[in-house]
Amino acid sequence: MDYLKEYQKWLDSGVLTAEEHAELEAIKDDPKEIEGRFYGPLEFGTAGLRGTMAMGLHHMNIYVVRHATQGFANVICAEGEKAKERGVAIAMDCRLHGMEFARAAAEVCAAAGIKVRIFDALRPTPELSFAVRHYGCQAGINVTASHNPKEYNGYKVYWEDGAQLPPQHAAAIARELEKIDIFTGVKTMPYDEAVKAGLITVIGEETDEAFLKEVMAMTVDANAIPAVADSFKLVYTPFHGCGHKLVPEALKRAGVKHLLCEPQQMVIDGNFPTVKSPNPENPEGFYLAIDLARENGVDFILGTDPDSDRVGIMVRDKDGEYKVMTGNQTGVVLLDYLLGAMERTGKLPKNPVALKTIVTTEMAKAVAHSHGAQCYDTFTGFKFIAEKKNALEESGEGKVVFSYEESYGYMLGDFVRDKDAVTASLLLTEMAAYYYAKGMTVLDAYQALCEKHGFYGEKTHNLVMPGLDGLADMAKLMKGLREAPPAEIAGVKVLQFKDYADGSVVECATGAKSTMELSGSNVLRFELEDGTSVIVRPSGTEPKIKVYVLTRGADPTGRDANIRKYGEWVDTLKK
Repeated sequence: MDYLKEYQKWLDSGVLTAEEHAELEAIKDDPKEIEGRFYGPLEFGTAGLRGTMAMGLHHMNIYVVRHATQGFANVICAEGEKAKERGVAIAMDCRLHGMEFARAAAEVCAAAGIKVRIFDALRPTPELSFAVRHYGCQAGINVTASHNPKEYNGYKVYWEDGAQLPPQHAAAIARELEKIDIFTGVKTMPYDEAVKAGLITVIGEETDEAFLKEVMAMTVDANAIPAVADSFKLVYTPFHGCGHKLVPEALKRAGVKHLLCEPQQMVIDGNFPTVKSPNPENPEGFYLAIDLARENGVDFILGTDPDSDRVGIMVRDKDGEYKVMTGNQTGVVLLDYLLGAMERTGKLPKNPVALKTIVTTEMAKAVAHSHGAQCYDTFTGFKFIAEKKNALEESGEGKVVFSYEESYGYMLGDFVRDKDAVTASLLLTEMAAYYYAKGMTVLDAYQALCEKHGFYGEKTHNLVMPGLDGLADMAKLMKGLREAPPAEIAGVKVLQFKDYADGSVVECATGAKSTMELSGSNVLRFELEDGTSVIVRPSGTEPKIKVYVLTRGADPTGRDANIRKYGEWVDTLKK
């Protein structure tokens, strides 16, 4: 693409506002900036779009949103009149321009004759997934950048099962977008006109209630919270986002009496004024919640990200310090609790199954097997988890009781097909209350699992490679590791090399080749002689290579030594 020509096209379009035009005029003498904004469009994938908010083809703005929606609308229309009647559900989180982008998407859908159900205000991502299923919609659109910094916004798309778009439909949209001019190829219908015509319907509290009914039904041990409600306390923060309403409501309905919501972070604000990053994976964001917990003698802290699909926890240890629990740690404790509680209450289904991603701790398999449950791997992304869940349950092979990934995403029940921090917050609180009654914290419960199953350790390293050069560097690194895989990593022999792009498995000692079930993703995995797995994959949403170290030690010292050793090897990849 001729980026200078594209830049001029935007300037000459005649549709930009005075402010938008001035933003582009201001960069006319900066060819590097022009290239960065116009060298190509944001790539439309199974996760939709995500980028920083600015004018330009490679950023999130109202023109890019309209263009993406036109492509999506064309794909929906190709499904026939019934699909248009079933329509789309549209939601947004607290991001700047969230409602503006959501209404713009609604206007494009309406112009195509597709019925729209749009939320009256911000809502959690799992509620959007629920709404698609609840209303029998053909598709869904969610304006969100999840846990990304404030400069970002995004555009997630869903199909009729409530899961993010399957690859074939994402590819179909990408093909449509190549045909559609971003300005002249997009049709819109004024919002108010579409409402009057019955093409746009606003939804709100009635959907909240239907969603909350399903959330509350996921309670396993209904007595766990009420039994300790007079003394059990917890602190909650939504990090200025969508969890502010429904998470506290669910916890109160479950019987929590002493819920302390961090007041500054309960304020909805897409600028996220109290945190550098609104991501519960970053423990520094919890500082206000920790202060509140310390003042009130609270052991347990919950934090959900801006679109409330991820939840992180912090737990006070025996020294009075608040320790962050990783997604891997939280997931295995919750899995163990759920299976145990289901056994105690007679709710454990026949052929119970847990699902996790390939980069999530192997400890989950040990925990699942100890309860007589199976545990299967999927690619990273809840659309793949949803696919596996659907396949297992439709075939009668198993009933999925819990699904999770290491990046603080958990899915329970049948009413959503995406990460669900609302339901997860409820079950995490139920679990914390259960252990509180035993004089234990969730951290204590995790330590007990380590004593039983082994000292697993995980570390995710992010090799950030921004800009145009970064994309080339990412491709070069993956190509180098694929074509010349290391014989050793940190002095430990590589026994097996797995390439998830084609599903190939190579036995390094003999060169023997075989295939595995999973294929079709740009991920490399090295199985080492000491039982460690090193996994390398480009991020699907950010300019970075993610390297996952999954290891195990005979004790905490051995585990931590492995994590340090392999971390030093990862550092060499940066050079």
